[in-house]
Amino acid sequence: MTENSPLGGETTTPLRLGTRRSKLAMAQSGMVADAVREVTGRAVELVEITTYGDISREHLAQIGGTGVFVAALREALLSGEVDFAVHSLKDLPTTQPEGLVLAAVPPREDPRDALVARDGLTFGQLPAGARIGTGSPRRMAQLNAYARSHGLDIETVAIRGNVDTRIGFVRSGELDAVVLAAAGLSRLGRTDEVTDFLPVDTVLPAPGQGALAVECAESSADLAAALAELDDPYTRIAVTAERALLNALEAGCSAPVGALADLLAEGQVVNELRLRGVVGSTDGTSLVQLSITGPVPTSHDDAAALGRELAAEMLAKGAAGLMGERAL
Repeated sequence: MTENSPLGGETTTPLRLGTRRSKLAMAQSGMVADAVREVTGRAVELVEITTYGDISREHLAQIGGTGVFVAALREALLSGEVDFAVHSLKDLPTTQPEGLVLAAVPPREDPRDALVARDGLTFGQLPAGARIGTGSPRRMAQLNAYARSHGLDIETVAIRGNVDTRIGFVRSGELDAVVLAAAGLSRLGRTDEVTDFLPVDTVLPAPGQGALAVECAESSADLAAALAELDDPYTRIAVTAERALLNALEAGCSAPVGALADLLAEGQVVNELRLRGVVGSTDGTSLVQLSITGPVPTSHDDAAALGRELAAEMLAKGAAGLMGERAL
């Protein structure tokens, strides 16, 4: 006999989870699959889907950045090929497409960037002329700005590839260091390779960095309700503010924009949300960095309003002129 699941189906019918094929995507999707099995009582099978961002060797800024890792997964959702999909939230375009719903944003991992350097060096210990690899204009802008302000001599080098490929540049001696998202290394069980975690005061992460997005068809109301059990309201509020800032700046995930919203507490009471944003030229010569603090939003609309308010202040300070530098 089969048992009924919370979704009204049978536990013998697996839910199909669409995922990219990379090791990191598979690890992230596997974590979500385990949580969904727990919530729904249904088996979950991973369906591997190749995205344009996975097969292109061009830099993300040159192929559009926004949505290149997402479009194929969303097409699979809309066609019914898969039941739900897991994305790195920082890869999602800020506009939600018709027919799909962002059902859950699980608790966020460490949002910081991490350095993997030769000989166990920290960022401050890198030698003069050190070559640091990254695929992100955002990281380039902030690393170069920090180096300029602290009298450090570094060279940022544009790279692409998965985690193994990027760390391989260091192991081979081609680069002195690479910068990667700490969350990805954590989910892969590779934090022991990190030689330095970069403080957010030095490098603000990408909007949504460290968070995952679980998406399904809007018509799958029962599934959306079940997936909502995985949602973390504080993470959802934070990334909503960050992505609203990105959207108001009319920038995509390949633009040199960093943002981070964090909750501030007085004693045991969380009473404020601080949103920090930065836009910079990739050579680090120009940087617009501002922050705004307000009461903890009670709705997604309130969180988005905070993001739009900070974006307006940044645009007034000249941020728009710095976002044209997207090509690496």
